[in-house]
Amino acid sequence: MPARETYTLPGMVVRNHYFEVPLDHAAPAGEKLSVFARELRPSERPDAELPYLVYFQGGPGSASPRPDARSGWIGRALQDHRVLLLDQRGTGLSSPVSYQTLTERGGPAEQAAYLAQFRADAIVADAEILRRQLIGDERWSILGQSFGGFCVLRYLSAAQDGLRAALITGGIPSLTRKADDVYRATYPRVEEKNREFFSRYPHAQIACRRIADHLLKNDVSLPNGQRLTVKQFQQLGLDFGGAGGFERIMDIVERAFVSADGREELSYAFLHAMFGATSFHTSPIFTVLHEAIYCQGSASAWAAQRVRGEFPQFDYAPGKEFLFTGEMIYPWMLDEFATLRPLKEAAMLLANKRDWPALYDLEVLAANQVPTAAVLYYHDMYVDLGLAMETVRHVPNLNTWVTSEYEHNGLRMDGARILDRLIGMLPVVERT
Repeated sequence: MPARETYTLPGMVVRNHYFEVPLDHAAPAGEKLSVFARELRPSERPDAELPYLVYFQGGPGSASPRPDARSGWIGRALQDHRVLLLDQRGTGLSSPVSYQTLTERGGPAEQAAYLAQFRADAIVADAEILRRQLIGDERWSILGQSFGGFCVLRYLSAAQDGLRAALITGGIPSLTRKADDVYRATYPRVEEKNREFFSRYPHAQIACRRIADHLLKNDVSLPNGQRLTVKQFQQLGLDFGGAGGFERIMDIVERAFVSADGREELSYAFLHAMFGATSFHTSPIFTVLHEAIYCQGSASAWAAQRVRGEFPQFDYAPGKEFLFTGEMIYPWMLDEFATLRPLKEAAMLLANKRDWPALYDLEVLAANQVPTAAVLYYHDMYVDLGLAMETVRHVPNLNTWVTSEYEHNGLRMDGARILDRLIGMLPVVERT
């Protein structure tokens, strides 16, 4: 390995790995992708053959974290593991997916066929190639956060022989429910988060309605030239599901207006914050494949948009109560977001794709032998506890800790404690 690919960070030795994997695992001789993984070893034992703990990031479409110090859950993991931070295909330093790279794929049909290869089934198949190249027939442990937990359930379905243990934080999917069921459970929780937010900041409702009314009356552009609409402003509510989200959103709202030339306009500080507040501009997988993570043998057909019709309280008009939305993807985003417009036709094809393969094997999961521990968050805005517990009841050897202490980003906020407790929930022989 080149020297530049091995370096040190406080308390850690870092080794970068690049692997070649098939674009389509059903056609292994065909086109290849590059997948990147960053390996972390404790600096006091850099050559010790510790067992691996492989991290599956949330998303879909998000890169693994870039640690700058030995802290949080990584610090706890390095007490008895090597950590492998996997950039899932299409993210980070793995072969990237963006409107720029997808133009090379051809027309919308070719782009859609390419993007269909970026779900959890392919991510897990990539991980199995990495495992065999790094440790052969030995097993490793895995940790999945949010969508990463969906990858864990896929791993348990498809490749239990590769696993010593599995850990999940805030990400247990339904094994059988369609996207419609997910959003019918989600919209009421998003509304509840709105009630909490506006109760905490009573003046915020007036401020948000003032911003929304201004956007309805004026042509306002974000720093990239994209017009800012009320529907985009509502998407700030995506941050309600994480600790500190209320405060981050309120900070943006409070800085909204500035006086200029005797009139009020939305400040550049507000517009810049709006532009950076969501990942839609830079993470197209999150948009075009978000609903596909729920699809098995059926099309999502823009489930969040269709189900939203059952919750008209989220549709804003002057004089009406303002509500933020949450982790929902809508077809209008392919018209309004500048970096998503080139993907519109491909996204439409994916939304109407009916032949998505199954992600979970119910028979295999019903006989699960891999020691598994999960934390579920009682007030989680993104992952419905009721649907998650349906899955828990179906999978043996899955021990669950349900807590109201944390929001969905508990692993980021108090990772050392959470990971330590999950490891403690495993049989003694699988803890290291």
